[in-house]
Amino acid sequence: MKFSSLVLSAIFTLLLCACKTTAKVANTEVSDPNATIDKASDPGSGELNDPGADVTSTDEDAAVLKPQEKYFRSVRQMTFNGDNAEAYWSNDDSQLVFQATNDDWGVACDQIYVVDADYTQREGEIPEMQSTGNGRTTCAYFLPGDQDIIFASTHGGHEDCPVAPPRVIGGKYVWPIYSEYEIYAKNLSSGKIIQLTDEPGYDAEATVSPDGEKIVFTSLRNGDLDLYTMNIDGSDVKQITTDLGYDGGGFFSPDSKKIVFRAGRPKDVDEANAYKYLLTQNLIEPTDMELYVCDADGSNLKQITNLGGANWAPYWHPSGEKIIFSSNHHSEGGFPFNIFMINVDGTGLEQVSFGKKFDSFPMFSRDGTKLAFSSNRNNGGTRSTNVFIAEWVE
Repeated sequence: MKFSSLVLSAIFTLLLCACKTTAKVANTEVSDPNATIDKASDPGSGELNDPGADVTSTDEDAAVLKPQEKYFRSVRQMTFNGDNAEAYWSNDDSQLVFQATNDDWGVACDQIYVVDADYTQREGEIPEMQSTGNGRTTCAYFLPGDQDIIFASTHGGHEDCPVAPPRVIGGKYVWPIYSEYEIYAKNLSSGKIIQLTDEPGYDAEATVSPDGEKIVFTSLRNGDLDLYTMNIDGSDVKQITTDLGYDGGGFFSPDSKKIVFRAGRPKDVDEANAYKYLLTQNLIEPTDMELYVCDADGSNLKQITNLGGANWAPYWHPSGEKIIFSSNHHSEGGFPFNIFMINVDGTGLEQVSFGKKFDSFPMFSRDGTKLAFSSNRNNGGTRSTNVFIAEWVE
């Protein structure tokens, strides 16, 4: 897949997850950050999706709800500036944890925040930071009981934000795999932080099984990026994937018996050698990924997409029979990324979101009535990524 320099720059900003903007909906300006666009009361909201639209336009993706988004009864914008992503629900659906970079908050690289589910960012307001404020963080998630969260951080290696590598090396777009990432747990009441992993190389992308017994995460401890599981106290670590390539972004099924994840698997010797070389530089090339499902112990591994492009950020539908995910397989030049849904057997692919730039990180609330996701819609033509909550209907 070929990416222009503009698209590469935007993807780097988005995926390593500005001021409040004004949206125009059905010829009416909406500047109230509490505004919820409801499809029933405003059937004319939004504009038709044009995959070939200029991604630099300041007016192209203003509406928070598009007319094609039939699964969204309403959409509420939660954040209004900076880069906010990976918003994941608490077990009781009352809170979300997310990561943010925001110059207005004095945050130069991603840190972790917890907010109530009805939170809407107010101008000048800064949520309470839950990470240390040092290093870079990623991939926070609630532990059972919602009194603790886990997240990965580089703060144990250095206090400053890690230096970002070049975005393009040898003509290839690359992601950094920061070797200082370790996984930590924090008690939200006491503030006590406990380190759960302590291995050379990348340990991150941790999520928790719904039954509260296991954590799945990605690690480079064996020289390849594979999935591992451990108990919620960090004990009993087991490797569950072994094929060469990047395995990441794992989530347990609602019954905790299966795991869905994204994987970039080299197709030949040249690709394998290139992948191995990039790993020595703590880099990967994430432009070709597909989705896989396996049992919680790694057995019965099955590829469920074969779409081309970058298919990633998968999460389980509450039924356990479908997967919702982000993809640009339908795009020209890399954009847009939209949310899709597919049956676990790989059939029934359906487009869910229709933003013109970037929709990703979908996660259903535990009761299945809402979908949290991150998007570039309604950002005034900036590169700001924000968190949205959709009321889900089927």
